[in-house]
Amino acid sequence: MDAQNSTDQGLSLDEIRAQWASERPDLDTAPMGLIGRMGRVARLLSREMDATFARHGLNAASFDLLATLRRAGPPHALTAGELMARMMITSGTVTNRINRLETQGLVARRSDKEDARRAIVGLTETGFALIDRAVEDHVATQKRLTELLSGEEFAQLDGLLESWLGRLSEAGKDG
Repeated sequence: MDAQNSTDQGLSLDEIRAQWASERPDLDTAPMGLIGRMGRVARLLSREMDATFARHGLNAASFDLLATLRRAGPPHALTAGELMARMMITSGTVTNRINRLETQGLVARRSDKEDARRAIVGLTETGFALIDRAVEDHVATQKRLTELLSGEEFAQLDGLLESWLGRLSEAGKDG
């Protein structure tokens, strides 16, 4: 098995495609190889980033909420509705995440001075310090992972994925 296609999960994608070619030679499994490789890359990247978050006592969901508040700029606070829109999650999901982070002392709710029915969720000092450390570590992890590509490979892959993502998004709007 070549290292590029093998994983600790068993058969390489090329071996899987060869099996399909034997059983169903009428099928073009080239997309299966491409999408399978992308899925495996995504899982490996997620595993590395999850380990980074865990070093800070976070998971991907809690990191996402804290990072969304941090990058919002001073006063590092948003309404639940703004969090939902920026994170593209449901109200129940955002409420659950806020509750967990509030219990940990990383965020705090306060009344919205303009609308008493709304709450503003903001980083606490502890939450601010934690997300600053975690995001530095996260960016370093992403850099370490992408440095496995040459500068040219990085630019090509980034451009291709950006283009494909745009086309997929447009195609999804039409359907």
